[in-house]
Amino acid sequence: MTRKRRTLAFLIDNVVGDYQSELRAGIERGAAAHDVNLLTAFSDPAMARRPEVADRGTFYHLIGPETADGVIVASSTLSPYGGMEVMRSFCRSFAPLPVCSIGTAIDGVPSLMVDNALGSEISVGHMADEHGCRRIAYIGGPSSSEEAALRADGYRRALAARALPCDERLLVFGGFTIPTGRAAMRELLARGVAFDAVVAANDRMALAAIEVLKAEGRRIPEDVLVCGFDDVGIARFTKPSLTTVRQPIERLGGMAVSTVLRMIDGEAVEALQLARVELTQRESCGCGYRAGDTFLQPVPSVRGFPRPIADQRASLERALASSVAIPSGALDGWAGDLLAAMEAELAGDEGRFLRALQALLDGARRQGVLLEEFQGVISLLRSRVQGSPVGGDAALEQLWHAARILIGSECVHVEGEQRLNVELAAIDVTYGARGFSACLSLPVLKGLLASELPRMRFSDVAVSLYDDAQHATMKPLFVMEDGHEVEVPAVSFPAHLLAPPGFLSADERISRIVLPVAFGDEERFGVAVLDHRASGMIYEVLRLQLGSAVKAAALHRQVVREVELRERLEQERVRQESQVAARIQTTLVPKQLSIEGLDLCAVMKPAAEVGGDYYDVIPANGGGWLGIGDVAGHGLAAGLIMLMIQSMVSALTCNDPAASPAKVITALNKAIYKNVRDRLERDEHATLLLLRYERNGRVTFAGAHDDLVVCSARTRRCGCIPSSGVWIGALPEIGALTRDAELYLGDGDVLVLYSDGVTEARNAHHEQFGLERLCAVIEAVQTEPVGVIRDRILDAVEGWCPSPDDDITIVVARYRAPE
Repeated sequence: MTRKRRTLAFLIDNVVGDYQSELRAGIERGAAAHDVNLLTAFSDPAMARRPEVADRGTFYHLIGPETADGVIVASSTLSPYGGMEVMRSFCRSFAPLPVCSIGTAIDGVPSLMVDNALGSEISVGHMADEHGCRRIAYIGGPSSSEEAALRADGYRRALAARALPCDERLLVFGGFTIPTGRAAMRELLARGVAFDAVVAANDRMALAAIEVLKAEGRRIPEDVLVCGFDDVGIARFTKPSLTTVRQPIERLGGMAVSTVLRMIDGEAVEALQLARVELTQRESCGCGYRAGDTFLQPVPSVRGFPRPIADQRASLERALASSVAIPSGALDGWAGDLLAAMEAELAGDEGRFLRALQALLDGARRQGVLLEEFQGVISLLRSRVQGSPVGGDAALEQLWHAARILIGSECVHVEGEQRLNVELAAIDVTYGARGFSACLSLPVLKGLLASELPRMRFSDVAVSLYDDAQHATMKPLFVMEDGHEVEVPAVSFPAHLLAPPGFLSADERISRIVLPVAFGDEERFGVAVLDHRASGMIYEVLRLQLGSAVKAAALHRQVVREVELRERLEQERVRQESQVAARIQTTLVPKQLSIEGLDLCAVMKPAAEVGGDYYDVIPANGGGWLGIGDVAGHGLAAGLIMLMIQSMVSALTCNDPAASPAKVITALNKAIYKNVRDRLERDEHATLLLLRYERNGRVTFAGAHDDLVVCSARTRRCGCIPSSGVWIGALPEIGALTRDAELYLGDGDVLVLYSDGVTEARNAHHEQFGLERLCAVIEAVQTEPVGVIRDRILDAVEGWCPSPDDDITIVVARYRAPE
């Protein structure tokens, strides 16, 4: 049986910064060299600064024996957020897994770090010994950082070793960032104390100091020398370029992999391992580019050089190997190969050295080595190698010149390629971010991931969301393998597996990035696991966009639920009100239709949302009253207004059966307007038509409603008589706009009153039933009994519109003249 491939977990605050990117690259190469799987987990630094990081209450707590055999903690990136005690508890919480720390020495945890104190001693010593500075200012890091404390100690020791006073006025402190570096430099200038050099605890604060000094008119390095720490990428391209202490960050990563694997095998490892630092001299201190070991280590004397390679082969090979920071296990034997090519070149094999240098640069490029460091290799060879007998020093100088041009050209290519990759990543992120910002549901997010992630050059991805309040289980949302989305059962699995079962199992070695799906430092939704080949910027943007998209989907889902709940409540309220309104409406319908001289029948059919249709038949001596109307709107309010109208009409007409319809409507309007506007605080209005019928066939009417239809018994044709009043309740006073009008009914004439639910009923093509169709139906059956006429009208309307959305009211009266 083959042994299961080991898996290491690497925990870091993010993957975007210069330090983080280089450290991650070293870990990646170390894992590949040892053929082990790698899970790189990073989170929002704000989550790491929460107190519960000590008891593993953050995203990192998911890492455990189920997914990893050992843990590497980039404690230098996490400790500023919690302090040493928090980091100690954090690292120990992964027991029984072997754990090592990078960048910070933690009691009881094997730790790897650079000699921070020595780095500061190197930079201060260079300023004092090589440039004669005596007033060297120092910009330190945050008090919570052990690295910052060690570097400040190195500054003080370097001054003491040279009997230089440590003037506390020359010490200011920042937070390892450009803004805090600016603030520290401004504070130093405000103190008015003289200084001739500035040493900063990291490059970003050093670059910020240069910016402020230049703004104050100080020249760098003519007036003030500046040195940083770390050697971040931008340090090479600023003007002036930054002298700095270079950390072998990638080498630390490789050492960490080896250390944890030894611990897994049960070997004893050192409690603390220190990696060498070196001073990279550039323009900000007045030197040109030159890389070398610490100033405390002796350098070979130039006396007796140049000499033939054979006379110094071993020492020269060691000097070359130490002049370039190359990860352990990479480019083994390169110095010897380059010297062999140099010897062949000197022996007459023209072009051999440049071909070997090109091959070396190609290999170094693949390993992520800083190519400009090979300029130091050329300087070292030039100072220690004697030319060939043929051509002498002139030919050799041409070779050195060609080598420098080759290295410079390769450096330009590398920087151009890196810039192109960043631009392509920015384009991918820009287009992807547009889609994520519009995600309002998880299905939409899933579709977006399927389309965008392959374009971002991802091939293997698993996004899973927590399935319980304790975040103990998850369900897969989206899974992609080999660049294609795959459907996996939506079955819960333990959250500490990080991804659906089987996703992290493969025959070949895997390297994955693990990040939280979270919004801010409070809301955690799940975990995303992605392959490791994308730009660090893309991972950071994905972390933010995924969390925002899931948050937006959750908010949208909550809004939809609340809207649905409100709609259900509103529907229930309307339903209950409609029931009450329907009861009012149907209860007030006159039970007997009887007026001397008229054959009467009527029907009212409330719609699903009951409106406010009204009709009434009020008999009186020598005639009677007919009324029809429609309250705007639906529901209980409409029913209440209709009830007011019915009661007022009944009271006013019974009190004075011979009253003018116009005066009745005018008086009714005053009361309705006041009740609706002041008491109900609503703005509904109503149509209302009142007709006073006399036994001789005279009909006096007033108000505003649909046309009256009169079908003549003599011509058997319908005539439409418009009403000319105004709505009830729309104006406080309508007397000036309301007038009586008259019509006379002949023996056998049919009068039809109706609501707009009849004429405005629409069919499937949205065509209205209309007045013409109504008249046609009446004319077709005008000799039939009034009940037949009513039913034919109703059947025609319901056949035209099977599901009417408004009340239907029909009143049919046939006049019988006195004998």
